Order: sequence, then structure tokens, then C-alpha cells
Amino acid sequence: MAQPIPFSRPTGAGRARHAKAMLLPIARQVADDLALRVHLALDALRRGDGGMGDAQTLTQVMLLTGFLAEAGFGSATSEQLGAAERVIAKAFDIGRDTGRWALDEDEFVLFAQIATNYDQQLHRAPLWAITEASERLDRFTAGLPHQLPARKRA
Repeated sequence: MAQPIPFSRPTGAGRARHAKAMLLPIARQVADDLALRVHLALDALRRGDGGMGDAQTLTQVMLLTGFLAEAGFGSATSEQLGAAERVIAKAFDIGRDTGRWALDEDEFVLFAQIATNYDQQLHRAPLWAITEASERLDRFTAGLPHQLPARKRA
């Protein structure tokens, strides 16, 4: 009879490494790549050469920035996020109606501030906070309640 293959089980050391990694910010290159995508989308909309995907990227970043700020990383006021929500909704309406996806100068400045905040959050927030914000975004886009249960703290 064949011998079963012994799969390794997570060791205490492996769990400890994982727990430590969750407390650290994401790798600089990963943060830079994520931030670059946002800045490219923002620039395309500033030039009037954007598309629906660019507007969706800014919407996701707006939400992630708010979620991370709620977790205590970075600053985003409800007024700023409310204004950004109105701006991006207008961009979607105009884009769908006319095919022109763009932001005017004031709208660009508002989203440039959000993108800058997001850059800083990516470089400073620990992996657990970014993971939770991403999970909230996934739940939000799926139409599920986006509030996560309260974390137990020791």
C-alpha cells in the first residue's frame, strides 16, 4: 500500500513570521507599483484621455483611502471624501453619456490629494490594515455589508 505524503504543518515559527509580516508595511516596490497605477489613471482623466477603468481606479482609491483613514492610517475627512464621491459620480455620468472621461482642474486637485494620501498610506500602514481595507472594498463592490466585525485586541 502506498505511503501517504506527509504535508508539513505550519510551525510556531511560521505563524510568528506571518504575524510579524502583518505588522510591517508592504514592500516598497509593491507600494510604488500600486501608487503608479493610480497616478496614471489620474493623469489620463486630467488630460481628458481617460476611460471607465481610470474612473473605477480613482473610485477604489477613494474608498481604500477612507477605510485606511478610519483604521487610523492617514487622514481623509468626510467632507473631502464626500466631495470626491460627487466628483467621480459626475465623471461617470458624463463619461457614459458623452464618452469623454475627464476631470477639470479643481476635480484633479481633489483627487491628487487623495492619491498623495494613498501613496503615504501604502508606505506606512501595516499589511493587516491594507488587507482589511482591501477586504472591505471587495465586500462593498460585491454589494455585501462592508463593515468588518470588530477585531479582538489583547
